[in-house]
Amino acid sequence: MKNGINTFGKKNFTGAFSVPAAVVNDLALLASLDARGLRDGLVEAVKVSLLKDPVFFANLEKDSTLLAAGNIPAIGRAVRRSAELHARHIAGNGDPFELGSARPLDLGHWAAHKLESMTNHRLTHGEAVAVGLALDLICARELGLFGQAETERSLNLLVALGFKIYAPEMHLDGGAPMLAGLEEFREHLGGQLTLVLPTAIGKSTQVHEMPSAVVRKAADELRARDQQPCVARS
Repeated sequence: MKNGINTFGKKNFTGAFSVPAAVVNDLALLASLDARGLRDGLVEAVKVSLLKDPVFFANLEKDSTLLAAGNIPAIGRAVRRSAELHARHIAGNGDPFELGSARPLDLGHWAAHKLESMTNHRLTHGEAVAVGLALDLICARELGLFGQAETERSLNLLVALGFKIYAPEMHLDGGAPMLAGLEEFREHLGGQLTLVLPTAIGKSTQVHEMPSAVVRKAADELRARDQQPCVARS
C-alpha cells in the first residue's frame, strides 16, 4: 500500500510503501461520497480494462448510463472487477513496490500527475487521469499502435461517464510545462522513460520515448474536441 502526501507541488512526493496484511473494500462507503467522488474511481476501472480485460471494458460501456448516474450496484461491480485486475497484476508479477513490472498500471498517469500540480489540484486525481488517458490514447493512435475505432470507443466511454477529456492548462505557455511532465515522469521511474500505451482494448506495449510533436498534436485534438458540440463519435 502506498502512503504519501503531496509536497513540493507534486503528488505523493513524500511517503512510503508498506505491504498490507489485508485490504477490505466496504462498498457501503460509496454511499457517503458525492457525485464527483463516485465518478473519480471509475477512471481507474477504464484504465485497467484498457490494459487487461476487453470484456470488462464492454461492460463499462454497457453500464455507462448507470455508472454516470451514480448507481451503487453498478459502481460496486466496477470497483470489484477493477480491484481484482489491479491486485492480480501487482501480486502476480511479484512487484508490490512498483520497481518495474507494475508500471503498466501507469497508463495515463504521466500527464495526470503534471496536471494535478499545474491546476493546483483543481482537477482531482480521477479527473486528471481521464485527461491523461485521453492524451495517451490519441498518442498511441498517432504512433500507429492503437486503432481509430478503439480510440473513439475509449474517448466516448470517458465522456459518457461524465469526465472532461481536456484541460486548458495543457496549452499553458505553449504546452512547455505539460511536456516537462515527461521528463519528471522519467525521473520518477528512476532514469528510463517507460510509457505504457494500448495496442488493442485489453492489450498494451511499452515505449521509451514520446516525440513532443505527437503530444502537442494530441493536446490540440483534445482542445478541438472540447470546443465542438457534444456529439458521440464513431
